This record gives sequence, C-alpha cells and structure tokens, in this order.
Amino acid sequence: MTNGSAAQTPALERHHVIIVGAGFGGLGAGIKLSAKGIDDFVILDRGDEVGGTSRENTYPGVEADIPAVHYSYGHQPNARWSSAFAPGGELFAYAREVADRLELRQKIRFGTEVVSAAYDEDAREWTVEAADGSRFVARFVISCHGALSIPSRPEIPGIDDFEGKMMATQRWDHSYSVAGKRVAVIGTGASALQVIPTIAPETAHLTVYQRTPIWVMPKVNFAIPGALQKVFETVPLSQRIVRSIVSSTTAVAETVAVTHNKRLPYVTKAVAELAKAYLRSQVKDPELREKLTPTYGFGCKRPSMSNTYFSAFERDDVTLETAGIERITPTGIRTVDGNEVELDTIVLATGFKIFGLSYRIAGVGGTDLETQWDAERMASYEGVAVPGFPNFFLAPGPYGVIGFSWFDTIEICVSHAVDMIAKADADGVTRIEADADATAKFVKKMRKRVEHTVFMSPSCNNSNTYYLNKHGDAPYLRPETIVETQFAMRSASKGYVLS
Repeated sequence: MTNGSAAQTPALERHHVIIVGAGFGGLGAGIKLSAKGIDDFVILDRGDEVGGTSRENTYPGVEADIPAVHYSYGHQPNARWSSAFAPGGELFAYAREVADRLELRQKIRFGTEVVSAAYDEDAREWTVEAADGSRFVARFVISCHGALSIPSRPEIPGIDDFEGKMMATQRWDHSYSVAGKRVAVIGTGASALQVIPTIAPETAHLTVYQRTPIWVMPKVNFAIPGALQKVFETVPLSQRIVRSIVSSTTAVAETVAVTHNKRLPYVTKAVAELAKAYLRSQVKDPELREKLTPTYGFGCKRPSMSNTYFSAFERDDVTLETAGIERITPTGIRTVDGNEVELDTIVLATGFKIFGLSYRIAGVGGTDLETQWDAERMASYEGVAVPGFPNFFLAPGPYGVIGFSWFDTIEICVSHAVDMIAKADADGVTRIEADADATAKFVKKMRKRVEHTVFMSPSCNNSNTYYLNKHGDAPYLRPETIVETQFAMRSASKGYVLS
C-alpha cells in the first residue's frame, strides 16, 4: 500500500538540449538552436526574468562599459539606445524585448536554480537537477551561466559579525536607502567606480576601502539624438557600419595594448601617462592623488572609464582608506593600523570568481569539473568544450572570451556549440566529445600567446588582477583577434570525437 503523504520522486522533463541560464548567452543559444531547426530545448534560470547579469546588477549608477552600439546581438540590433554607453536599465529592457520578439519565453523555466548536471555514460545523456527537486534530461547541455556570475566574497575576519546592513553590488537591495547613513564600499573595481560617485551625495559619510587603485580614463558618453535613433531604425545598415567601426577600433586596441603588450610595451606606457594626466586634472591634492595612482601597468586590470569617480574623493564627506582591513566588527571596520570606523552599511564591490561554476558538473566517471580545473589548471577546447564531458558546451569556457564585447564572445561560442550539436544530429551520433590531444594543442597555443600579453608583464606583479589565477594562468581572454578566432572556428569540428 502506498503512503499518500510520502514525497514523490519528481518527474523527469525530457528535451534534446538543455540551456543553463537565460542571460544574453542563454538567449543567444536559444536563438541559434531555433535558426538550425532544433526546437526541442529548454532554458533553465534561477531568476524570475531574462537578462542574467543585466538583471542581477541594478546597483546605483550601473551602465555599460562598452559602447551601446556594440551591446547587442549582430542579428538583433537595438536602434533606441539613449546614450553612447547605455544605462543598465536599458540593457535589461533589451534582453526582455529580444525574448519577447523571438518568442523564447515559452522555452524558459524561471525560478529553476540548477544545482548539478551529471553525465550518464550508458544512456549518453545529461541529467540536470534543480534546487526545487525538478529534474531535466537531455542529450546535450549548453551552459551559459556566465564567466563572471559568481560574486567573490572577501575572506575578511568577522565578515559575518556585522550587525548593520551588508550587501554586494550584484545583489543591491533597493528597499534599503543609504541616505544619511555611514557607508563603506570595499573594493575599487568596475562596479565600485560607478557606485561610489552615485551614492556619495546621499550618504552621511562614505569610506572607500581600496586595496589597489584602478586605471581610469574619461568617459566620452553623450546622448544619442532621437533623429539618429530614427536613422538607425529605418536604415539598419547605418548602425551596422557604426558597430563595425567600433568593433575594429576595440580589436586594434586589444591587440596592441593587451595581446602583444610585451612586443609593444610603449603603447600601454603612453596610455598610462594619459591616464595619469587625467588623474592630475581631476585631483589636486597630491597625497590623495598618489593614493589613487596605480603602481602596476595599464591593462593588467580591465581599464575603466568615468567622469565622476576621481572627483568624488575630493568631497569632504568621502574618505579613501588604503590601510588593509584587519577585521569587520559588529559595528564597523577596523584596519591594520588600529583605526576603526563605525558604520551603518557595508557594500561589497569585490568582483567575481573567474569561470566560477554555479553548479556541480560531473562528467565521465563522475569527474567533477571544478575539482579538475582546480587541480590541473583551467583548460578547454576552443573555449567551448572539455574532454571527459561529452555533449557539454560552455559559452564561454577558459580561453573563450574574445575582445571587449561580450556579444562577440556569445555569438562565437554558442554558434560553435549549436553547429556541433547539429553535426552530431546530422551524422546520427549520440556522443560528441572534445579530443584530448586537440585540446592540449589548443591550450598550449593559448598559454604561449598569453606569455606575450600584458598579464604576464612584470608590471602586473602587484596588480591583484582577477585575470591571473592561483596557477599563474590568465585563462579569461582568448589572446587572438576576433578574425583569427572566427577563422579557427571554421575547422574546429576536427577536434572532436563523434560516436
């Protein structure tokens, strides 16, 4: 006799392809699958809306750090960006519009936080489990959880003891007001660069805890006239031309300043001098200016742009603290020099874990991907696939981020993944796996190229850059131009074993 109150095993939902994440990567994968005529797929996302990073990052002052004309799918341009660097709300709106326009919502399971994915060698399928107990089975998985999706929580003694309000920039609580509060921001990276000058006028006092200063250039941000928006809308080719110009310019900048830095070091040194000149024009106090001047090379960290960041530190109600944090107390922060500041609010602007996996991925023999990367160094084939994890694609994986535009990366990675799925289907095979030798060859080539990048320059030794991991590798960027990558992808299918 069955006990009616006993918990029932959740039913399996079967599909041909599972996509993890409904950010721009996941939506892009869905678009590509539909274009290939592969309609049996599902997109799983922990949130209640599409958008991923643009949905999660709603902190004060958030806006794009690449030109808005480039912040879209090439096949789905947005003619209505309000400014050269679009505010975060417009990026989120664009994601929603694309999902609606291309009828992707019916494919999405919101509120479905993936906790594990395991490969069944006998069935040649993946079983994906969610936090609510729901389970999904598919032949293929495309993981679009993002290269920068896991917030990095600092290991500061006493961080759990603080009795005031603590929040990360990626999880901003809009029900809480910082107005009239004693606020601390820990970190001076890309998010802090936008948050600090935005909230400074509201707080009673703002203390910024800086470990390493950041290179900052002025931001040429201007409103896009309605007339120009209309031109973009009625003559799409005009926007594509502008996008191509921006793409070419950033590609040259990356190639010269980052990829071939050791061969052309004087370029980044010249840019660094320009950045220092900008700092001098913004900050008159020599002591404060020295604290804000990086001692590492330009490009070791992602360079940022702002017209208001430096001037925020000249306010009487803003303090820049460069002494290391000893611990967080129940009422504030104490630094290593014994100074303790009482606080109402602490904002963690401490970045992300590079390629941090948001769920457990178990491949052949139950091998855990995160454990493998931690022990053996991060690796992938063409920034998309990993040996020992058949029918599984990352968008992107290590050495998979191309240039400064996230959309270039998305388009290349998901296109390759979908092409390989379509090839497996056309060939009538049920297993497709990156070849170990081909992967080793690709990774060797990438690591050799990385040796010429700015990240391996002695000037980056004290930068605390997230581009370098504990193994001394810089697996985030693919040190090639987008043209080189596109050319390589044409023959990338040769690096797989199909069976």
